[in-house]
Amino acid sequence: MKTSAALDRIQPSATLAITARVNELKASGVDVIGLGAGEPDFDTPDYIQDAAIAAIRSGQTRYTNVDGTAELKAAIVAKFKRDNGLDYTTQQISVNVGGKHTLFNALVATVEAGDEVIVPAPYWVSYPDIVQFAGGTPVFIQAGADQNYKITPAQLDAAITPRTKWLVLNSPSNPTGAAYSADELKALGEVLERHPQVWIMADDMYEHIIYDGFQFATIAQVCPSLYDRTLTVNGCSKAYSMTGWRIGFAGGAPWLIKAMGKLQSQSTSNPCSIAQAAATAALNGDQGFLAGRNEAFRGRRDLVVSMLNAIDGMTCPTPEGAFYVYPEFSGLMGKTTPKGKRITTDEEMVGYFLDEARVAAVHGAAFGLSPAMRISYATSNEILREACERIQTACAALR
Repeated sequence: MKTSAALDRIQPSATLAITARVNELKASGVDVIGLGAGEPDFDTPDYIQDAAIAAIRSGQTRYTNVDGTAELKAAIVAKFKRDNGLDYTTQQISVNVGGKHTLFNALVATVEAGDEVIVPAPYWVSYPDIVQFAGGTPVFIQAGADQNYKITPAQLDAAITPRTKWLVLNSPSNPTGAAYSADELKALGEVLERHPQVWIMADDMYEHIIYDGFQFATIAQVCPSLYDRTLTVNGCSKAYSMTGWRIGFAGGAPWLIKAMGKLQSQSTSNPCSIAQAAATAALNGDQGFLAGRNEAFRGRRDLVVSMLNAIDGMTCPTPEGAFYVYPEFSGLMGKTTPKGKRITTDEEMVGYFLDEARVAAVHGAAFGLSPAMRISYATSNEILREACERIQTACAALR
């Protein structure tokens, strides 16, 4: 017995591996600060927890429809209309076991050998692996710090071929926090209008975590001509601090939603019934708590950006959303640690920070753009300040 060829095409998640390593170190008594996890440190709001408890006590503990309850699908339809001006019916909605599951279902249901999927880099670590698992080929567009980690229309146009099936567009971005304005999306949309074979996967998971008056937009909203070939993906994990509840969802063409449901019927079946009840309450309930949490995130962002930019050789752009920064440190490459090791890759640099500063981040190569690292600032100001001071000290010790 050996593993399948499909499994051999993918690698374990780098972000989850870092989280596991931090947990191991903490369990052994090591004073390590973990900045690798992509989840808010806030609790799930009380009204959502109460809805879950009520669902348990009222017996909502049985199988549901494979791709979501009628109540949750109706709440998602209302959310897309309220927040994004997008009109979907419940037949156009898929509910899945987290946003990763949504992406997996869509890509595995549509991608075949020879198909290309455009993935802007830096990218969330799972995008290319899911494409490769499905038998497709990820095509990367490099967008560095000099262009605020966002691709241009010219880059997109140059990357499209007759074999292109999807463009994955994540805004605000994991890992950079960069977000596309409505005008930037329209410019990309003009390119996509000329290539009708290309579908768009709009990963909007961080939609509600934005700063400084930035106005979120999604591509099917600003480019109605692309509505029929856009899958608009979202979920409850980030905005509602529900990462462990595992609820993702999407709106799109009925045939695609049906295909995703077919795949799901032979894999996970329905998402957890209790989590679906909680998600229904989350989407239908008071959204007022988001502003206060965003303000807390903004303060953390500003702290981390300022402290990392104070390091000679490191450049940290200010993100528009999410809760990550993606500092670039080409100016530190080639330097030598106090123990005499020459740093030649961002993986080695992140390893140095873990070993010497006891700060864990995720190296940029995992996200397709080096030399850099992703830092999550979804933790307290005190912890972030201590972590950045440790990184500053470690960088100052390089020669």
